[in-house]
Parts: sequence; structure tokens; C-alpha cells
Amino acid sequence: MNSLLYALIEALRSHRWLRMLACAFIFTSVGNGLTQVVVFGLLLRWQAPASLLTLAYFFATVPGFIGSLIGEKLCQRFSPVTLLVLAELLGLLALLFPLLGIQYHSIPALLAVQSTEALLGGMIWPALTLLFKRGLKEAELPAATCLENVIFASQVLLGTGLGVVLFQQVPTLSLLVIDAASFMGSLLMLMLAGRAFTAQAIPSSVEGKPETLRWRMLTTQQKRSLLLLPALAAVGSPAMALLPALAQQIHPADAPGLALPLLFARSMGQLCGPMLLKRDSLARFTAKNRLLLLCLSIFLVAYGVVPFLAGGQTIALGMIFVAHLASNIVFAAGTFGVLSRFQAAQISAASGKTWRWQTISASLFTGIAALAAAELGAIQALYLVSAGALFLVAFTLIHFRE
Repeated sequence: MNSLLYALIEALRSHRWLRMLACAFIFTSVGNGLTQVVVFGLLLRWQAPASLLTLAYFFATVPGFIGSLIGEKLCQRFSPVTLLVLAELLGLLALLFPLLGIQYHSIPALLAVQSTEALLGGMIWPALTLLFKRGLKEAELPAATCLENVIFASQVLLGTGLGVVLFQQVPTLSLLVIDAASFMGSLLMLMLAGRAFTAQAIPSSVEGKPETLRWRMLTTQQKRSLLLLPALAAVGSPAMALLPALAQQIHPADAPGLALPLLFARSMGQLCGPMLLKRDSLARFTAKNRLLLLCLSIFLVAYGVVPFLAGGQTIALGMIFVAHLASNIVFAAGTFGVLSRFQAAQISAASGKTWRWQTISASLFTGIAALAAAELGAIQALYLVSAGALFLVAFTLIHFRE
């Protein structure tokens, strides 16, 4: 079998530390998803304006820029597993923010937990890619690409699914208790992964000291790999940021009842998208402009029809699923490009750089979407900002074609 899922299963069977790492992020996924449900559910319940709902996504991306810088520097001094453990500890402490938000009806406290998660996400990314690069063989990198996608899709898939079921039935404080328990489970699994981890033997001449990347010295393939995830963020971030506001505009009387299932459908698409790819086709797919732009166009069209589906929630869920099925194929191509086209000595710098550029791209276009939503409405902002971003991405990909 040649699928990415089969490649992941093979790698999990071969590496005990990878199994422990996967379990750790399953626990983390429950916590992060529940946090997201609590934050957006309370904002919708408190009838926050559309511009603020969009800015909530903005605050959930900007601190990742700083986090990637911190993670990149810490990877030069500490093991990646140690850095992952530190991030989980800080994530557990960050649950104090939603507690304050509930106690004092504070929207800034809810936005603070979003910002903290973004900061920690930026820290985790360089450590995770470095861990994969050191611990896996070149032939196993497609499995790492699949696992990265599963990890970050499951961060909202499991927790969001649980949260959608429990949010209206269980007190919010009880959800935060489950959230804290998930972080503690993740910490235990990460400690076990650290004990089991044995890095692949890499000659010092190959890995060497961490390198600073210079744009002029990179090949066209490397430049293109660094740009794929920021390109995806430019098109996808405005649409994802506007999703709660779209639900509020379509069903103002029951916005949480629509928005939370839409978030779940989004996560399902993120999880399933890369499963459509074969491991041998990843490198070829990364180089195909038409296929990448087709996926981004499908994403935008699927989001664009959601506002017209006020009477058909099931169809709307299907459209969001299809949108992220397509977008996360691009995500898989981008993550594989970074893993495969940079040496171990460059990987933390490369992953940190692409995360920062992705953060800048998401922040810029999300900010524009928030301003447009305040003036024109969520639906018009979606069409204007994401479509403009798609044209800009097409120009960029053509300029850096292989």
C-alpha cells in the first residue's frame, strides 16, 4: 500500500517514541479543542460583535510569530522533547485565563488564552520538525507529514467534537477540568516518549551546527517550500476567521448551535484531506501549481456557498468539510516540502521561518477581513479578502515555479 496513512502506521509500528508522541498529542487535542469551544461558545453566548469574533482568530495567530522565534532558539540549547514538555506545562497554566474570563465575564481574558495557545503552537512547531528529522529516516518523512497533519487537525477534532456535545449540557467549569486532565495526560506521554526516543545516528558533517537561512542562498525548491504554508494562510485564514461571524449572520438566534458543528466539520476535513494523497506523490504534488491552486479554489468556492445554505445545515457542514479536505492537501504538501528539502542543521530555522511567515500572512489577511466585516458584513468580507488573496497566491506560485 502506498497511502500516507499506511506509511504512518508503518512508522508507528517501528518507533515506540513516535507512538508515545502520538498519544501525547491525542490528549492535547482534547484540551485545545475544548478550549476553543469554550472561548467561541462564550463569545457567541455573550453576543460579541462580528468584528470581535474575527479578531479572536487574529489573536489566535499573531503570538505564534514570537513563539516560533523562541522555539527556534530553544532548539539550539535543549532537546525537542524537553521543549514540548515545557509547552504543555505552560498550556496547563494558561487555563487560568478562561477561569478569569468566566468569573469576571471578561472577553480580554478569553482572547488571552487564544494568544497563549498561539504562542505555544509557535514554540512547538520547530521542536516537532526537528524531532522528526532526527528520529526518522528519509523514507519515513511522508509518515511525519501525515502525523503532523493528524496532530494539528486533531487538536480541534476530538476536543471540538466533545465540546459540541457537552457545551450546552455541562457547566463550563467542568469542561475546563476535563481540559486540565488532558494536559496532564499529555505531559505523562511526552515524558515516556523522551525516555524511549533514540535519535537516528547522523554524522556531524551532515547535521552540524544550526544554520541561519539566507534567502539568496536558497534553491527555488526551498524558497517554494517556505512559501506554501504562508500562501495557504493568506487564502484560508480570512475564511476560517469569519466562520463564527457567518454563523451569527445566518442564524442570529442560535449561532452557537450552527458555529460549533461547522468547526467540527472543518476539523474532519483537515484530518481526512492528506489521506487522499499517496506518499510517492507528495514531492510531485508540491511542484504542481495547477493542483495547488485548484485545491485553494475549491476551498474558497465551498466557503462562498455557505451563506446561501441557511435552510440546509447538513449541506453547509458538507461544504466546510470539502473546503478543508482541499486546503489540507496543500498543508501536507507544504509540511513535506520543509521536511524533505532542508538538512537537519537547517530544519529548525526553516520550520520557524515558515511558521513566522504563515503567522504574518494569516494576521495581515485576518486583520483586513475584520475591518471589512465591520464595514461590509461577514459575507462580503469573505468574498473580497479571500478571493484577492487567491490571485496574489497564484502570482507568487507562478513566480517561484519549479
